[in-house]
Amino acid sequence: MTTTIADIMRTSPVIPVLVIDDAAHARPLAEALVKGGLRVLEVTLRTPAAIEAIAEMKKVAGAIVGAGTVVNTDQFEQVMKADAEFIVSPGLTERLGDAIVRSGVPYLPGVANAGDIMRGLDLGLTHFKFFPAETSGGLKALKALAAPFYQARFCPTGGVSLATAPDWLGFDPVLCVGGSWITPKGASLDQVETLAREAAGLKG
Repeated sequence: MTTTIADIMRTSPVIPVLVIDDAAHARPLAEALVKGGLRVLEVTLRTPAAIEAIAEMKKVAGAIVGAGTVVNTDQFEQVMKADAEFIVSPGLTERLGDAIVRSGVPYLPGVANAGDIMRGLDLGLTHFKFFPAETSGGLKALKALAAPFYQARFCPTGGVSLATAPDWLGFDPVLCVGGSWITPKGASLDQVETLAREAAGLKG
């Protein structure tokens, strides 16, 4: 099993950010994404089906399934019962960060400014989700933020597209990007597999 967030972030250039409304669709969706070359899957806790979806996707060989949009310790406990393999949060609080760090589960907290990154470093974290990437100033802002925090590595998420992903990936501290464009509403599984293959081949 992949054990560090760095390993997970280096698995593929894009982490699909998934909103699952029906857990019955979770496993076929994961199969299409993995077949297309995207093994790391972030299931957001934005729907009642999310916890069951994580459990279903974990049945797919090769999939590394994590929980996204985890905003408090109650949700963290829930996703741990579903055996989520990594945790992503939109921001970083000491209470949530401390609980996840103590658990040893790979963690990617959201940061948008220097204070967020410093809070993460205080917790022993060096890998962050830059979120929301585009509205937080885009690549120009991340380059400015990354300069004083040479040890930090990032996964920009929020407004990243197939067209802009290579620009982000071309910046050394960026290990991968998060995106929802791989699973557009109404897309067939074949379309998702094609989009995943395209995303898996991206380079900076």
